Amino acid sequence: MSNKRDYYDVLGVGRDAENGEIKKAYRKKAIQFHPDKNPDDDTAAEKFREATEAYEVLKDSQKRDQYDQFGHMDQNAGFGGAGGFGGAGGFNVDLNDALESFLRNFGMGGMGGGFGDVFGGGGGGGRQRGRNLQLELTVSLLEAAQGAKKTVKLNKQVACTECKGSGAAAGSKPVTCSQCRGQGRVRQVRQSLLGQMMTEGVCPQCQGQGTVVEDPCAGCRGTGTIRGEETLTIKVPAGVSTGNYMELRGKGDAGPAGAPAGDLRVIFEVQESELFQRHGDDLLIDVPLSPVDLILGTKVEVPTLEGKVSLKVPAGTQSHKIFRMRTKGIPHVNRPGSGDQLVRVLAWTPDNLDRELKK
Repeated sequence: MSNKRDYYDVLGVGRDAENGEIKKAYRKKAIQFHPDKNPDDDTAAEKFREATEAYEVLKDSQKRDQYDQFGHMDQNAGFGGAGGFGGAGGFNVDLNDALESFLRNFGMGGMGGGFGDVFGGGGGGGRQRGRNLQLELTVSLLEAAQGAKKTVKLNKQVACTECKGSGAAAGSKPVTCSQCRGQGRVRQVRQSLLGQMMTEGVCPQCQGQGTVVEDPCAGCRGTGTIRGEETLTIKVPAGVSTGNYMELRGKGDAGPAGAPAGDLRVIFEVQESELFQRHGDDLLIDVPLSPVDLILGTKVEVPTLEGKVSLKVPAGTQSHKIFRMRTKGIPHVNRPGSGDQLVRVLAWTPDNLDRELKK
């Protein structure tokens, strides 16, 4: 019997959760327990692995169906054959695989370097990039449906105006690091019980920059960056929903001593509407009608995102009947077309009847 926790419990979602809810829950867990944010916490690293393992199974419809039917499978049972999550079989995953999975699942693959690149500008050979930043942008349902341009002010590290980001005082410039000879990384050979072992890491003298500032700028104290503000215009794609995000390359913190800037991740939060309920790319609106209108039939003006549209309600319509208005919903993000608008008619009964209304 496996001692693993239930995957739905790991991510904190119900067994009927949709893919979007599962992905959002995984992102929160991965950010919370990410190793770069918890460098000395083995428990956090294990929870990060656990969340990634759960997500890899639940995001795949075939694996999820098998898991719902059979639960955790042992290492020899396999889960999806050679493409199973554990290589030879089960669901086990090491930390490096988990980190790579997080990069891949959230559009960060191909950025280069280690996982430190995602949250804090480390990694890779050569120069240290600026920190990556994250911004939560709130938009209305109409802005999400039609697309919009939003102007925001971002407080971050910007290039020093005095030294133009080099970190060196006027009249001087950084010089090549003598320890790494401009590579930003150094190799060390250590003796162990198994013989000599070679390791490679960031150069301690230049901190990975490849250059050293001998005469630092007074404005930034040699770092090349200062705290400042940048105004950005962000284009909101039509059809976004809560939890969707986009990457803006080079819009994060400025890199130290002229190194490349980090990236900015913009995560969208769509406000709820007073009129519409959103269900994926479909919209639902309730329209109250009198019992007489439902019995005899009527025409009613229904609000949509594009304005009011006339809807014919046939005679004898029952309360809670739903009419579908094709392509009046939210545009699809990754394919042509739009969702539909659903109109639910509800019988409305007045509280107080006067003589005229009774007649």
